[in-house]
Amino acid sequence: MDLQQLADELSRMYNTAPRGEQTTMIHMFGIKYASELTRTSPGSVIEQSGLHSSYVTEIHKGAGWQSTWN
Repeated sequence: MDLQQLADELSRMYNTAPRGEQTTMIHMFGIKYASELTRTSPGSVIEQSGLHSSYVTEIHKGAGWQSTWN
């Protein structure tokens, strides 16, 4: 996936999450796309998606959890 596709998917996951579960969906995004995120900057994905920059930490958490399961 390219940067725009990742940003669109993150935005979709966030915006369709049930109320109160948006941060969980950002974690899930990090888990699901951890390998793609190694080829781009999670900060760039956040910026392109239009979400608040503080969510970059949540992407890193999800990606980190994914790596512990492999």
